[in-house]
Amino acid sequence: MNTPAPTRPIALVTGASSGIGACYADRLARRGHDLILLARDETRLRQQAERIGADSGVAIELLRADLTERRDLERLTARIRDDAAIDLVVNNAGIATPGPLLGADLARVDAMLALNVVAATHVAIASASAFAARGHGTLINIGSVVALLPERFNGAYSGGKAHLLNLSQALEQEAAPHGVRVQAVLPGATRTEIWQRAGVAIASLPAQMLMDVGDLVDAALAGLDQGERVTIPSLPDPAQWERYAQARLALAPDLSRDTPAARYRVAPAAAEPQA
Repeated sequence: MNTPAPTRPIALVTGASSGIGACYADRLARRGHDLILLARDETRLRQQAERIGADSGVAIELLRADLTERRDLERLTARIRDDAAIDLVVNNAGIATPGPLLGADLARVDAMLALNVVAATHVAIASASAFAARGHGTLINIGSVVALLPERFNGAYSGGKAHLLNLSQALEQEAAPHGVRVQAVLPGATRTEIWQRAGVAIASLPAQMLMDVGDLVDAALAGLDQGERVTIPSLPDPAQWERYAQARLALAPDLSRDTPAARYRVAPAAAEPQA
């Protein structure tokens, strides 16, 4: 692949060999970005890059990396920090482990958290920090609606996505004054290979809940264009999210006080009767 030209902005996409990441690569190329695409599967990554390059003519660089490996993760964050041409990062790489937590395979849980939480956090902080130093840049963190619905999916997976949502909101508050945009995208169920890899038959899911990946990414980019900080592509009424966010913030004055709430106060023990 050709080296990205310095005359065009560069978007870096993790988990770009299939699904949401591959679709983001395609859409960003159409928007005129040169690309740096990262994934573990180099063969599929190259196939995606050849297709996108033929369709768009943009320059594409490939990075084969496993972000659960510390060396690969450090190499990526150093590249984000040092390459001033990168002005957009799609922090997408992730896996799922379905099923209950009781009796879960903890090795699989560890592998999921290493990618979805540890690696995603490193990429997010490195990106926002580098962009803040440059005075511009956009970070897109791909989360999930299960961040808001921990009872509906594997709790470790939903907890990891809740972490990414919280991280996005905190980074946006810190980095926005430095010219940085941070968007958290919360997809619902999407037609991607993540289900097959997690051992779930996609045919078992209600069709009315499954969004095509192209529709998802187009909606997420429309949300970015509209200045949204949190985009939920399937949510019809954005006021629902605003009410949720306002209700959460309304708790703030009462979440930390110097005395317990009245309902938790223990009545003084009665005095011992005198003999």
